[in-house]
Amino acid sequence: MKSISTKYSGSQLLQKKYKEFERAVRVEEIDGLRLVKRLAENMEEMFHKKAQAMKRLVEAAEEAHLQHEEDPNLQYEYFNAVLINEVDEEGNSVELGGEFILQPNDHFNNLSVNLSLSVVQVPTNMYNKDSAIVNGVYWSEALNKVFVDNFERDPSLIWQYFGSAKGFFRQYPGIKWKPDEHGVIAFDCRNRKWYIQAATSPKDVVILVDVSGSMKGLRLTIARQTVSSILDTLGDDDFFNIIAYNEELHYVEPCLNGTLVQADVTNKDVSLSFSFSRRSLLGSECSQAIMLVTDGAVDTYDAIFAKYNWPERKVRIFPYLIGRESAFADNLKWMACANKGYFTQISTLADVQENVMEYLHVLSRPKVIDREHDTVWTEAYIDSTRNRGILLGVVGTDVPVSELLKTIPKYKLGIHGYAFAITNNGYILTHPDLRPLYGDGKKRRKPNYSSVDLSEVEWEDKDDTLRNAMVNRKTGTFSMEVKKSVDKGVRNPKFRNAQPHQQALSGWSLRMSQRKYLMYSSYFVTGLHDLEHPDVALADEWTYCNTDEHPEHRYLSQIEAIKLYLSGHDPHLQCDKELIQEVLFDAVVTAPLEAYWTSLVLNKSENSDKGVEIAYLGTRTGLSRINLFVLPDEDFLTAEDKEGVFNADHFPLWYKRAAEQVPGTFVYSLPFNTGYALCNSEHTHVSLLRLSDCVVSLSAVGIQMKLEFFQRKFWTAILHAKHIHMYNSDTLNICIIKVTGCNSATVCAVIGRSFVIQQIPSSNLFMVVVDNKCDCSIGYTLSVIALTSAAHNESLKCERLKMQKDRRRPDTCHPFHPEENSMECGGTVSLTLSPVAALLCILLALLPR
Repeated sequence: MKSISTKYSGSQLLQKKYKEFERAVRVEEIDGLRLVKRLAENMEEMFHKKAQAMKRLVEAAEEAHLQHEEDPNLQYEYFNAVLINEVDEEGNSVELGGEFILQPNDHFNNLSVNLSLSVVQVPTNMYNKDSAIVNGVYWSEALNKVFVDNFERDPSLIWQYFGSAKGFFRQYPGIKWKPDEHGVIAFDCRNRKWYIQAATSPKDVVILVDVSGSMKGLRLTIARQTVSSILDTLGDDDFFNIIAYNEELHYVEPCLNGTLVQADVTNKDVSLSFSFSRRSLLGSECSQAIMLVTDGAVDTYDAIFAKYNWPERKVRIFPYLIGRESAFADNLKWMACANKGYFTQISTLADVQENVMEYLHVLSRPKVIDREHDTVWTEAYIDSTRNRGILLGVVGTDVPVSELLKTIPKYKLGIHGYAFAITNNGYILTHPDLRPLYGDGKKRRKPNYSSVDLSEVEWEDKDDTLRNAMVNRKTGTFSMEVKKSVDKGVRNPKFRNAQPHQQALSGWSLRMSQRKYLMYSSYFVTGLHDLEHPDVALADEWTYCNTDEHPEHRYLSQIEAIKLYLSGHDPHLQCDKELIQEVLFDAVVTAPLEAYWTSLVLNKSENSDKGVEIAYLGTRTGLSRINLFVLPDEDFLTAEDKEGVFNADHFPLWYKRAAEQVPGTFVYSLPFNTGYALCNSEHTHVSLLRLSDCVVSLSAVGIQMKLEFFQRKFWTAILHAKHIHMYNSDTLNICIIKVTGCNSATVCAVIGRSFVIQQIPSSNLFMVVVDNKCDCSIGYTLSVIALTSAAHNESLKCERLKMQKDRRRPDTCHPFHPEENSMECGGTVSLTLSPVAALLCILLALLPR
């Protein structure tokens, strides 16, 4: 078996070639902390460019609005995102439509876009020719020029947009929007996380819901929808709780009595609870509000407000009057106006969304008056605009995670090294173990993908030492023992003293695991010919040259970009000189393998039964070569397999497995999803370079053969073995197993039988010989363990909900401003005093003061 694997993989030839070039290389130890620091600086520079683009949009929006005079009779034709290129029955363009040129663009996921103009989207429930909408669209046309200018300055930008407080959404580049099967566009930019977090400061919210006897039927349905809409406006930096009341008061989640909890996706959807308790005052400690959802109030509870909330009025009151009855409207308006809140009345389900959004405009007042443009990082970069205390809207741009990954020098991290980033809440922004799920051959997002805590992935960090250090923006290095799950969790190799390095970065935290050594060589133009060989490929997601920086480079492949860079004819092309030098070295050293594999293909006597199908090679610089001895019946790589081939954040599984073994060892593996049917067996071998006490993994080679071919060769070898003179299938069972790294000792359930187990040299395989004879006169006891169902433990649920994790609050907070007009509260009423009630006393005491 070893001779077949050695012959077809060309492993000995590859090892020989690396030996020949040993004098041309040097090996240096990597300073992990310095590497992470440089990565943080690169990301900081990239983020700064995005921030500058948004700053130009903010200034343009504010200036355009300042120069505009509101005209209630303004008539203006604009490009509506839904109506562009639509025609009526007579073939004429529909109103707010018109011809809008769209062309496919690979920079925007091959969608058809217009790089010269933006489009405007208006939610279906809003009138697209409303005076406020038309005036906003008219003055915001000035942003078109800035959109185009930003894209020319930074071609790596993707979508840029302006979300107006009036409800319309201007998007660049222009693209056609398609409604759902019911003809509805439900998207409202004001409901999006990026809009809400930019427009307001972090919030502590108590939602008080009236569940008395009068709240039934349609009123109760509207109340539920109102609570749901309020929850939709809360983000990861916000805290909340829900309290229901009639004659008595009770918490929706009883175990969180007296607690404010964080508003992440899991808790809002599943338990309506969050995991930070009042005892430690771990709310947002910024804006505070009580949302009163009721169909009436017989009092104004002024004495309670006087005791707990006046004169500072730090807790705002937002009453929502449910139903058409207005008998109690004055009391509820009074509460709002006396406590810097806002009163709304909701009569139908259609009114819920617009009325709930009013509270966000109130909470945005202090930030707007302070003339602050806080940079808020969520799933996108955002910045808010201001004008005389009125929120105009939010501008933003998307920053793809793939762009962050491009800044990571994967070849310096080593085979098992990786980098990841988390947010101020400890949630993962990017991590190689947070991969998409697969179904029907397509990628599917995992549930609650944006709120997975680092501790759920880096589970060896049991005391949250690494997580908390990153959240608190500490820098440094430490050692810990980890297990890395590979092969879909089947194998868990252990690495001792892995050294994570962390670096703070503008609200993000980064970490890398250390690679001990790095190899340098001195090959440039000499390897270009070998790199251009048709069977050579470079890692798709690795950045050898930055082809996104300038439009003229976007259509270049990485190999074409390297060739242009080496020619010296384009000074604007930015490339990783170090990585290019290394990949050219690998191209030179591995080039003889192509001729070797070709000679095997041309030799008809070799591989006559077509048992060996493919030979392949990969290097630590992302270079790969594949040679087909036999054209396979199906694709060599499935969609899921392709995710594991030199991805942006990890090396292929077969490469990792080969590197774990002793030099000269072949690793055999069998795909798990093939069962016992005719399938393929992979064999990989790693080439190592040894200088003094340093060991550097350079490349891995392997072959793919039919399992039937492997089995036939195995039994042939058994029958010709000198120490087995007689073979009888009734007497002996001979089988072969592979080491999985976690459970290699569980061979067979052998009771009362003799067996021999021995490792097959230069492989991860063991041969097991079992005596089939069994003395039935000996009695054996078979133990049966009955499975029992686990009982539900309510206390464990409460403990989990109250479990606290370190988080870093945003650096800025704008809870209130002395200049804001608190009388803009949904109605004008006179402030008169009334008797005291105990209910609001409890609520005001709940919020941290």
